[in-house]
Formats: sequence, structure tokens, C-alpha cells
Amino acid sequence: MSQARPEPRITLSKTPDYRDSYANSVQVRLSVWDFMLVFGTLSSQSPEEVSVENFQGIYLSPQQAKALHNILSHNLAQYEETFGPISLDTPQPNAPLQIIPGGPIH
Repeated sequence: MSQARPEPRITLSKTPDYRDSYANSVQVRLSVWDFMLVFGTLSSQSPEEVSVENFQGIYLSPQQAKALHNILSHNLAQYEETFGPISLDTPQPNAPLQIIPGGPIH
């Protein structure tokens, strides 16, 4: 009978160039060897013109991409269970705010 290994102690730290950023655009590029996530900010001056300013690219191995997928799926399910469904509908510019009686409060 084999003995269970104790879980390793994990220490988190930040490198000197660590930064937090907001992204409302993520592009996924892939090759045989890796996935690349390109994060940026999307802005629109008119319905006919959209611009994306990319600020960070992150390469992931296929194994890390799958692990990220699993973690995001789990956390999205928890979020929706707590706060309700996430809509992927694009809001229309200058559309009035709609309040749904009995809907979740965010």
C-alpha cells in the first residue's frame, strides 16, 4: 500500500514587473505547440468602427490551456449559480437601462 504524499505548500509572489489590467477583448491564437491569449481593450466610437488596443500576449501549453478552461468553467458555473445567467448579448450604445423586476441585484 502506497502512502499519500502531503500537498506541497504553495507560495505566491509577484515579480517586479507584475501588473493588473482590465481586458474586454481576448483573442485566442493556436499552433501545434501552444495557445496564445492576446488581451486588449476594445472601444467603439460608432457602430461602424471598433478598435482594439492589445497590451499583453500570454503563451500557454495545451495542458495549461485545458487546466485554465476547467478552472474558468467551474468558476463561471459558481458565478451564475450565485448571480444568475451571464448574457453574451452585446449592449446597444445609448440603449436605456432595463430593470427587470425580481431579477438579480449585482
